[in-house]
Amino acid sequence: SDGVELAGWYVSSRNGATVIAFPGRSGPQPHARMLIRHGYGVLLFDPRGEGESEGDPYRWGGERDVKAALTFLAGRPDVDRGRIGGLGLSLGGELLLQTAAESNGLKAVVSEGAGMRSIREHLEKPGTAKWLSVPAWATTTVATAVFSNHAPPPDLTELVSRIAPRPTFFIYSGRPLGGEELNRKFYAAAGEPKTLWKIGDAGHTDGLAAHPREYERRVIAFFDRALLQTR
Repeated sequence: SDGVELAGWYVSSRNGATVIAFPGRSGPQPHARMLIRHGYGVLLFDPRGEGESEGDPYRWGGERDVKAALTFLAGRPDVDRGRIGGLGLSLGGELLLQTAAESNGLKAVVSEGAGMRSIREHLEKPGTAKWLSVPAWATTTVATAVFSNHAPPPDLTELVSRIAPRPTFFIYSGRPLGGEELNRKFYAAAGEPKTLWKIGDAGHTDGLAAHPREYERRVIAFFDRALLQTR
């Protein structure tokens, strides 16, 4: 929407549904291959300021790029607008959840490793230990807002409540990084249909590598139900 050109790669769908896998070449290539094996169309793209995309890198504001990806797909004659999903890792998962909350373009979202983006999510963490790091998180939030010229993003716990009745699948590590344990709160706040999977022995966004068969079975079954069995 602001004129930045993003570089992307698109594989056409063979089953009638398409998934945005984000973030691009630096992230879910194995996930994209998994989806393609099952007939899904896949769009990968570099976030602004990374790879072959123009612009400056961001910590906040990336939902513009996801919405641009949706606009691209919606303009393709081979894409069914009612069958577009998203699979995001870490920041990619956070941005897909935010985009789904703010628009109807995404009909189903798999988010793995979403966590804290600002002081807003930090305050949602369980326990009292969080108060010791509130000053640091508050300073980081203010500094990021000043230097990026972008307001802090909305609290994900509040955002996910807007996605239903479109299905969401929250995946997080048993060795959480950057507030991944908040996925329990995201799941509780989300409406049905929703799914939660804690992968106890996996690292951050390593679910597919740790349990490839189960991961593939669960994620493909989720997208099949959400995108292929709705009509």
